[in-house]
Amino acid sequence: MTYNDLYIDGKWMPGAGGRRFDVVNPATEDVLATVASADIADANRALDSACRAMMVWKEKPPRERAEVLRRAWELMNSRLSDFARLITLENGKAEQDAMGEAVYAAEFFRWFAEEAVRIEGSLSRAPSSGARILVDHRPAGISVLVTPWNYPAAMATRKIAPALAAGCAVILKPAAETPLTMLALMPLLEEAGVPNGLVNVLPTDSPGPLVEHLLNDPRVRVVSFTGSTDVGKLLLRSASHQVLKPAMELGGNAPFIVFEDASVDDAVNGAMQAKMRNIGEACTAANRFFVHENVATEFTAKFSERMASLKVGNGLQPESDVGPLVNAATRDKVAHLVKDAVAKGAKIETGGKALDGPGYFYPPTVLSNVSADATCNAEEIFGPVAAIQTFTDEDAVIKSANETEYGLVAYVYTGDMQRGLRVSEFLEFGMIGLNRGLVSDPAAPFGGMKQSGLGREGRREGIQEFMETQYISTEW
Repeated sequence: MTYNDLYIDGKWMPGAGGRRFDVVNPATEDVLATVASADIADANRALDSACRAMMVWKEKPPRERAEVLRRAWELMNSRLSDFARLITLENGKAEQDAMGEAVYAAEFFRWFAEEAVRIEGSLSRAPSSGARILVDHRPAGISVLVTPWNYPAAMATRKIAPALAAGCAVILKPAAETPLTMLALMPLLEEAGVPNGLVNVLPTDSPGPLVEHLLNDPRVRVVSFTGSTDVGKLLLRSASHQVLKPAMELGGNAPFIVFEDASVDDAVNGAMQAKMRNIGEACTAANRFFVHENVATEFTAKFSERMASLKVGNGLQPESDVGPLVNAATRDKVAHLVKDAVAKGAKIETGGKALDGPGYFYPPTVLSNVSADATCNAEEIFGPVAAIQTFTDEDAVIKSANETEYGLVAYVYTGDMQRGLRVSEFLEFGMIGLNRGLVSDPAAPFGGMKQSGLGREGRREGIQEFMETQYISTEW
């Protein structure tokens, strides 16, 4: 069954304005579903229901909240193939990639079920006054969650799970390209025991006015967003009117550094993970490859061979390794970045030309001899293109890697762990993959520096984004 209405107060609603929009399969360009588009009246209904639900939910014992989240994990795990198929249909990613996302998304329910019972305060004595200092953590309030299209399941559960564990109610605004996965999750959450009104889902094809209205309501206390830095800045401006607690996971421009003492085979394996997970449509995707000139020829040849061997096709076909990009605009941007790099001296080692439709397909592409002034070095590619430069000097490559306003993740490959740790300390990125091409994990603090965001998701830091610290001073 396809759920394609708004989900408010535990009920399916067509939307006050009666407007609907199409969700398109990026592999076929066929319409998958026509979904209700929320407006301001719907936002108000969601706010009212979230307020009522949170008044009860926040008083639940932590173990009771944890058991609901645990059941959600069990139920989602029993239906992984259903969610993977839906992810592929609306996002396009290949079957294996979609299943990986479904498993990852479910794991946040288990992780934060365990964190819900470990929200600890403290008791101490002030050295000067002798007063007792009691520190507690309480639910921050209604949380507005704005999620992207590239991980329609995981980016939402990574926010829903800690919010519910902390005792908050949420209003989720999924991306218009991929709302179906989150709508399909709602019956599962009902079955797990999530009360009516605690989680509300408002898909819309007019997100600006809707989110602006939500963020200006005094009942909202948290905004959690994953997406581009430009949109994040707009949301931060809106959040400033009510001084909301912001959690921002924004853009990236990840360097992938291969030193001359690295295992080239290991580096190629890591590059395939870091570049081609979700066809490069990820903020953690390796964007700029810096390879020491002593191993550049070998690395480029082996990496190009691996990239060229990937089969491009509809993600529902088991033999497909790489699905389509999410829409025509994304495909055209990738094509433009490749054309720009080639015009500035880059050599196409494999790929490099958009495939005929239907569908928004672009082949895995490796560019060598990429000029430092190529546009793909300054912007997120968000596609299956690896741009390789060479280097000889450690200090120079660190400088080049840091020459970006983004600071989400960097990857370093070296056979010398001392060098790896030293270089990592000089890289201005919130996460480092040291001899690893994958950093995302529910048990790790996910987030970046500089214009890649504020706050962290996952680990114990993730639940703190939805809590406020309260201090009580007393004597006895």
